[in-house]
Amino acid sequence: MSDPLNEKSRVLLNSLVEKYIEGGQPVASKVLAGSSMVRVSPATVRSIMAELEELGYVSSPHPSAGKVPTALGYRFFVDSLINVSPLGSYDLANLNRSLDPDLSSKELVESASLMLSEFSRMAGLVTLPKRDQATLRHVDFLSLDGKRVLVILVLDDHEVQNRVIYTKEPYTESQLREASNYMNVNFTGVALSDVQEHLVRSMKVDRENMNTLMKTTLEVADKAFEPDTPSDYVVNGQEHLLNTNRALDDVRQLFEAISMKGDILHLLDRCMSSEGVQLFIGNESGYEVLGECSLVTAPYHIDGDLVGVLGVIGPTRMPYDKVISIVDATSKVLSAAMEFQKK
Repeated sequence: MSDPLNEKSRVLLNSLVEKYIEGGQPVASKVLAGSSMVRVSPATVRSIMAELEELGYVSSPHPSAGKVPTALGYRFFVDSLINVSPLGSYDLANLNRSLDPDLSSKELVESASLMLSEFSRMAGLVTLPKRDQATLRHVDFLSLDGKRVLVILVLDDHEVQNRVIYTKEPYTESQLREASNYMNVNFTGVALSDVQEHLVRSMKVDRENMNTLMKTTLEVADKAFEPDTPSDYVVNGQEHLLNTNRALDDVRQLFEAISMKGDILHLLDRCMSSEGVQLFIGNESGYEVLGECSLVTAPYHIDGDLVGVLGVIGPTRMPYDKVISIVDATSKVLSAAMEFQKK
């Protein structure tokens, strides 16, 4: 698609967005005409602003007010006008100290969320890493009442996770202990994503002689090692969202959406299929509650595999160049810390 804006229009739109992000007030034509970036008369500015409004890049809150960027204007600004610089050396050093590889995966996620919030002064969120990318170090199966089994997993030497599964029939403590021993002898050091495949393959070889132990192990392990999708995230800095110009009811709905997590998680899950920094500006997210917000995200990796997503939620009037560099740097440092854990 060809660029609909000429050079003067681009310069004026860039100046308007920057001034609005900085001050939060509609920008008048005379202010733009006095900008060192612009060398045109106020009348020319007004004419260009009228064209930009007709194209949907700016709007007027009131007939006598100046202009403010629309979501389309922000999108053009982000895609075509801004220059994103790498995170400064001081902030990068602080980020590396905070994301210490000696922390557990959950602690790293918590720290990354906090750093995103502190750097951006907005809400920072990070999904927990997909469990099936972790390496199994130890497993215990413990009998609960009825057909419930408590699964205790030790992953990557740092992480302990518990989950309750439901089996087709009740198992005794002795049966589950034997199944745990079998798993620990044969599958320690195997990635969770491969445990089921290896387990089924090994049992197919000896299917004719499959005994009670094998049958117990197969059912319990099949339930215990089901592949994950991102099911939770850590968030910090929601209080910064109170500084937006949204009505109190809108802020309350946004807080509820972040707390309930469903829609936000679905949106973050969509980001798992994309490399690099991704932005949802205003209604681009598809969720009404985020209509006056922007979400800037990036995936993080372990050994090249996408395992989670992190990002920043804030008002559409955010310093996009700064936020993009923060999100990009945090995703890279978190990936490096997670990968170091596995070595």
